[in-house]
Amino acid sequence: MNASIADSPMSQVRRYWRDRQRWMTAADVFAVLAALTLPWSTSLVAIFVACWLVTMAWVMDWGAYARLLKQPICYLPLSLVGLAVIGTLWSDATWGARLSAINPTVKLLVLPGLFYHFERSSRGMWVFVAFLVSCTLLMLMSWIVAIDPSLSLKAPGEPGGRGIFVKNYIAQSQEFALCAVALAYPIISLLRTNRTWPALVLGAISLGFAVNMAFVIVSRTAMVTMPIMLAVFALLHLKWRTSLMIFGALVIMAGLAWATSPQLQQKSDAFFTEYQLYKTQNVATSIGLRLEFWKKSLGFFAEAPVVGHGTGSTRGLFERAATGNTDSATREIIGNPHNQTLNVAVQWGIIGVILLYAMWLAHLLLFRGEGLVAWIGLLVVVQNIFTSLFNSHIFDFHEGWMYVLGVGVAGGMVLQAKARRVAGEPSAAGHDRWHARRR
Repeated sequence: MNASIADSPMSQVRRYWRDRQRWMTAADVFAVLAALTLPWSTSLVAIFVACWLVTMAWVMDWGAYARLLKQPICYLPLSLVGLAVIGTLWSDATWGARLSAINPTVKLLVLPGLFYHFERSSRGMWVFVAFLVSCTLLMLMSWIVAIDPSLSLKAPGEPGGRGIFVKNYIAQSQEFALCAVALAYPIISLLRTNRTWPALVLGAISLGFAVNMAFVIVSRTAMVTMPIMLAVFALLHLKWRTSLMIFGALVIMAGLAWATSPQLQQKSDAFFTEYQLYKTQNVATSIGLRLEFWKKSLGFFAEAPVVGHGTGSTRGLFERAATGNTDSATREIIGNPHNQTLNVAVQWGIIGVILLYAMWLAHLLLFRGEGLVAWIGLLVVVQNIFTSLFNSHIFDFHEGWMYVLGVGVAGGMVLQAKARRVAGEPSAAGHDRWHARRR
């Protein structure tokens, strides 16, 4: 009788409902699905992140979570969100605009939860593998769409660029650049241990991303930031002679790519042409508009340097500063000055800028150690910092979630490794190497 009661459906439901390990596994799956769908969708990412939050919260140790919030890697991003909320009080924008301007910062609230969960999970690397696999499939699809544009999901004439299956060339280039450079660490590590074939496979994937960015989608932001990312890798992980040899080879390859890629040549030539048109004729070119946005934003910042003009105020400021005819650069009205620092400075002044830079610094310091996970986390932060010179990538949906997921998952894994070292336990990587030797 007791056995039948114990095995009743209701008792099994209660047992599963309280099974912490099952909920942890479910949370891992939702995190993997979020990374897997990030290159393809926005709505699916939001759904899976929401499911992850609910699942993780069910089994969370709230005391441990509260202690984690005392670390700068957590309270700085939360403070930036809090400043956005408080900044609505002195903004002269409509309440709809103020609330809408809070929304891009909300994703930063997820960072502490990711740190907490992946400090305890053993499946953090699954998230990065899922993102790499998804980006590789998107890269293959990009080549197919470049050959046959009718296969693109974007409507004919819709902005996006050649070889874009979904989203836009900026988002796609950020994914490809991150994956191409991130693979440098495992490739070098495999070559050092004479595991040539896996290194060649990863090298082919990395080269595929780079070639796609040279011949299919060309992003000026990626062209500027990729050399910086590679320089960081060489500085941290290579001897100077090896670095010089590799960079010499990269310079030769870049020259060949420029000589054989009409897309690269067009982007390079357009830079100077667009600048001249803006300076001499006030034409609203891509380069000219950015310079105009930055110049006006610096003026807005000078008007309210301490606390800024308030959350959601940017568009109204540009409306009042617009001059000239409808086709001129000075007439353009926008709510985002295409620079993360200026976006923050206009709304929240020097206080917001200090919080933003302090958050970046805290996350950079988190990844000071050795290993693939620390390299991935460091690279995500470095890419975000330098691409944010030309865009507001913390606040943009796609690039912002790349930052939150990358830093959150890698940060949690780094915290886990530190906790293991303090406790005198081998890291997960150490376990793997030990078992490999045993086998």
